[in-house]
Amino acid sequence: MLTLGQAQVHIIGAIISLILGVFIVPLVINFSKKEGLVDVPNERKIHKIPVSRLGGVAIWTSTMLTFLILVLLSYYPYGSLLSGILLGGSLMFLLGLIDDIYNLNAKFKLFIQIAIVTIVYLLGVKIDTIINPFGGIIELGWLSYPITLVWIVGICNAVNFIDGVDGLAGSVITVNSITLALVAVSMTPANPISALIAFILAGSMLAFLAYNFNPAKIFMGDSGALFAGFLLASLSITGVMKTATLAIFLPFVVLAVPIMDITFSSLRRILKGTSPFVADSEHIHHKLLKAGFSQNKTVAILTLVAIVGGAIATALVGSIGHYIIYMLILLVIMFMLSLFSLTRKQK
Repeated sequence: MLTLGQAQVHIIGAIISLILGVFIVPLVINFSKKEGLVDVPNERKIHKIPVSRLGGVAIWTSTMLTFLILVLLSYYPYGSLLSGILLGGSLMFLLGLIDDIYNLNAKFKLFIQIAIVTIVYLLGVKIDTIINPFGGIIELGWLSYPITLVWIVGICNAVNFIDGVDGLAGSVITVNSITLALVAVSMTPANPISALIAFILAGSMLAFLAYNFNPAKIFMGDSGALFAGFLLASLSITGVMKTATLAIFLPFVVLAVPIMDITFSSLRRILKGTSPFVADSEHIHHKLLKAGFSQNKTVAILTLVAIVGGAIATALVGSIGHYIIYMLILLVIMFMLSLFSLTRKQK
């Protein structure tokens, strides 16, 4: 029986998901073209040619296969709340996939999201207590369910909202995942299971980014955005909120980019008298594009915001040194992926 140290498994999990994704993404792209499952340009979108919209299939597949491989390596990543996180993420992925193919009604999608969160809430993925930064623990009681519901559904849709520029959502999700992983292992007590899931998601997302940087060959789609958004939301609950002294603040700092975007977007739409779930072209990334920034510069600006938020969060829990090392490695990898994307364009 092979026994792996927790730190080793975290890195191995990220590497396995990255390698799997590199092989799976091109297969999904080819399948999408053959079946006509592509995102067609319109007045609200910035791409000019049809692009595969099934990136979530590659992200979900490489993530779940990585767990299977870890099981076969005799390291079963069991732990509290793992089943709820994987089940909820898979259900969100399925909902997004159906939406990518059939374009579901926004209210119907919201209803299903509420149902999914209710299921995982019953499985234990919940915000039931908040650690008071001034001492003691605050029991939420009956407020636990609505707070959990708003948090998970909100983050899922927030991630979906920022998926409007090539490479943006993938870059922000990767930074957020690594941040949550480092925060989870820096807590007392540490939460290695949450860190493992976060590292695996980061590996899958990096492989996706190889084909998603401008000019994108594949989009994340609702399937990828909802899946990743659910994992980020649930990991912030299980890996941060239940252990950190500053738990009430950390998730907002880590997930600053999607939270800012969905907050301003929802307020803007409500003030205009429209539904906060109706898509428009006035998100933060749209405003940066209209201000004259290129897609790549827009991605760089918002990714930098995510990195700064992650640095603040890790500094608060005392792991800033590790964070700097991981971010330097991540930036090198992302630079190499962008060069790969540029080489593809020239060919």
